[in-house]
Amino acid sequence: MNYKRAFGLVLIVAGIAFIVVSTIHGQSQGGDWTVHRSDIPGKVEFSLMDSRAGRHFHYSSDWPANEFSGLDLTKAGRQEVHFTIARDAGKFECEGYLNKAMAIHDVSLKFTREIKSKNLQGLDTDKLIAFKIHGVTPEFIEGIRAAGLNASDSDKLIAFRIHGVSPAFVSEIRSAGLNLSDSDKFIAFRIHGVSPEMIRSLKQAGYTPDADKLIAMRIHGATPEWVEQLKKEGYDHLDLDKLIAFRIHGVSPEFIGQLQKLGYSHPAPDQLVAMRIHGVTPDFITHLQARGMKNLTIDQLVSLRIHGID
Repeated sequence: MNYKRAFGLVLIVAGIAFIVVSTIHGQSQGGDWTVHRSDIPGKVEFSLMDSRAGRHFHYSSDWPANEFSGLDLTKAGRQEVHFTIARDAGKFECEGYLNKAMAIHDVSLKFTREIKSKNLQGLDTDKLIAFKIHGVTPEFIEGIRAAGLNASDSDKLIAFRIHGVSPAFVSEIRSAGLNLSDSDKFIAFRIHGVSPEMIRSLKQAGYTPDADKLIAMRIHGATPEWVEQLKKEGYDHLDLDKLIAFRIHGVSPEFIGQLQKLGYSHPAPDQLVAMRIHGVTPDFITHLQARGMKNLTIDQLVSLRIHGID
């Protein structure tokens, strides 16, 4: 049987014990909830308890910490909380207070000493908790440093873990032929999807892309597969800036193919971009040809659009 449940919690004693008010077919019931540290990284042990009319209910399991919407587990000490856990059948609405977030995430004295020995910038209690949540370990820091990246900034280390900049990823990018040591660029690579495979594919095609060009290509969708499609239309080994401009302005293989059918076999890249900028579409050309304006050059077509002739 499926029940749609909504839980609201009210503090009744010190610590993290609460009354739970739930609705099941419009009826209310009571209970408690607690949050404890889990042995599984990135999770917390969440418990729900209910007791009424001689019946007892106790449910406890490890839940991903990021499912507790509105609950900031990076804060140390006591904090008032009001968070939501959404499920397909309904949601839990919880409020009260939370103590000892560092204990929940097992920020031990040993861990603290090991991290502090790495001489990091911006390290404080909140960062130590974030390190535990995201898996910034002493071993990870040493691995990043061994890979030749700057691992002295606490925020950047957290960003590395959030976006997946690992020592292995750094090594793979370099093995693909890009000698890069910029931490921010590696983060941008992961955010935008610049992969070792993309770098190898472009190098095999004769390109020597730098980090900024690779990021721009991914932002605008100039993928190796798309480049290969242009090649089939006769545009082989275009400058990377031209490829990016094609994507920005909508110069597609389909657009080029339509122009070829109208008698424009191989316009220059700059002409193609100008046509898209000024709205020289296949429909515009077809309309002019139907009115007897045939054999116009691309420059003439662009000039007509610039002067508002349609």
